[in-house]
Amino acid sequence: MPAVAGQQSQNMAHSLLTTEQCQAKWRISCYTPTQYRQAYNLNPLYRAGITGKGRTIVIVDSFGSPTIQHDLDVYSKQFGMKSTHVDVVKWGTVPRFDPADPARLSWAKETTLDVEMAHAVAPDAHIVLVEAGVPNGDGIAGLREMMDAEKSLINRGVGDVISQSFGATENNFPGFRSGDFSSIQNLRNAFKDAARHDVTVLASSGDGGATNATANVKSNYPYKVNAWPSSDPLAVSVGGTQLHLDAKGDRTAPDSVYNDNGASGGGQSHVFARPPYQNGVEQVVGDHRGTPDVSMSAAMNGGTWMYSSYNPKQVGWEVCVGTSEATPLFAGIVALADQVAGHRLGDIHQALYSLFAQSSWKPSTGILDVNDGTNNSYAGVTGYTAVKGYDMATGVGTIDAALFVPALAKEG
Repeated sequence: MPAVAGQQSQNMAHSLLTTEQCQAKWRISCYTPTQYRQAYNLNPLYRAGITGKGRTIVIVDSFGSPTIQHDLDVYSKQFGMKSTHVDVVKWGTVPRFDPADPARLSWAKETTLDVEMAHAVAPDAHIVLVEAGVPNGDGIAGLREMMDAEKSLINRGVGDVISQSFGATENNFPGFRSGDFSSIQNLRNAFKDAARHDVTVLASSGDGGATNATANVKSNYPYKVNAWPSSDPLAVSVGGTQLHLDAKGDRTAPDSVYNDNGASGGGQSHVFARPPYQNGVEQVVGDHRGTPDVSMSAAMNGGTWMYSSYNPKQVGWEVCVGTSEATPLFAGIVALADQVAGHRLGDIHQALYSLFAQSSWKPSTGILDVNDGTNNSYAGVTGYTAVKGYDMATGVGTIDAALFVPALAKEG
């Protein structure tokens, strides 16, 4: 759904299953934060005291979850992490939670996934959860309220990195067909303020591959489109990969493009021109902003375990997936880099693409190319292939955190 960027599975279990058990029961791999920490080489950072301490991650969702603190506490205890307090900011009149409402359930799941993934990577970072009272139901409604909430927090000095797991197809905005993009431009004030206050803004690239949902959200466009805010030059667009891990979290094969039960969103914006930081990849993106910028785990076959209790009929563990998983994971990475730098890094695009430009001859950048030839074709629309260098399936690729975090802190 365009309202919630992450595709969410129906794989429920009252207790955790091992990766091997998931493969036998559901024919997919399922991973824990312990495996992710090994895969992304986070453990050396934790041993050095780099845990996100002193930094704040802001997560924005509609409605939120009434059990978010309890669920994070259970999740943390299961994996030997100390929990953290989630500050909930209600923006507007947030309706009482109704477990019989599919929209409330969907957003509660989204909220839980966002919070648990950010905490899994940056366990000592402070989390502020913004619960908007207006649903991002058709992909456009609710965006103004979400942006107003972000702007308010930014101008009050709250938050170092903002994680957004929602989006709307650019084509669905009023005026798009006539070339009038003011309806999108008028939503960008929060991002402009973020840039002025050195706050990093992230956005999920979506789960529709090179296409995305039409205005009625019941079908996808039969041609290539892009979505906002992922397409915004001031937002770091986070795409999705598929991890291939053993029980310890070591790779058994190189990362692939996320393309199952959804596909990593990516392609050219039809609203924004190519920003200067993408001049080095002009041959790929052309004259327009290209997405994604970077990618993290998002595939169903390799999904993450999440605990929730907001639905009394489905309390327990579940495998969740999508770029809604990838984005808060990367938010945690940025929080770690902020801690190393000792200050906010702000818009990291220039630093990210500078490190990418060095990565072919300088492994210490921590940027890992994803080039196995898989693609993000989806719903009959031919997408983009993961090739050597930048591509519009995975961006610059993925990361080795032990190298990337200090490199980003220095470059930023």
